[in-house]
Amino acid sequence: MISKNPVIFFDGVCNLCNASVQFAIERDKKNIFRFTALQGEYAKKTLPQFNVDLNKVNSIVLVENEELYTKSSAALRIARKLNGLWPMLYIFIIIPKFIRDWVYDFVAKNRYKWWGRQESCWVPTPELRQKFYD
Repeated sequence: MISKNPVIFFDGVCNLCNASVQFAIERDKKNIFRFTALQGEYAKKTLPQFNVDLNKVNSIVLVENEELYTKSSAALRIARKLNGLWPMLYIFIIIPKFIRDWVYDFVAKNRYKWWGRQESCWVPTPELRQKFYD
């Protein structure tokens, strides 16, 4: 089952990732995105359809219009749909992907060291529950 809405898959135990999801929710005024942890059942059912090895994913994943985007491409595509000035970040898509992803990978590799991690996945409030897949 692939959602009609763009779905953001994130590391549910990563503090940076959880903060990024909350950041996106606050700026998703049109209620575009849905969210799910990479550790959840929805990810286990959906991502293998895109030949994604869940044991090797260490980045945000976006599935939009049945297309999969990872790393900097996912982040920029998400920013493009947020309210405020965030869509202006999409200009960075002109930077070659290997350069954008090198920066992304550097942050991803250090995310637990810099921002920490949780023992379990973040649980959304009842008001936000409709935006999440298990």
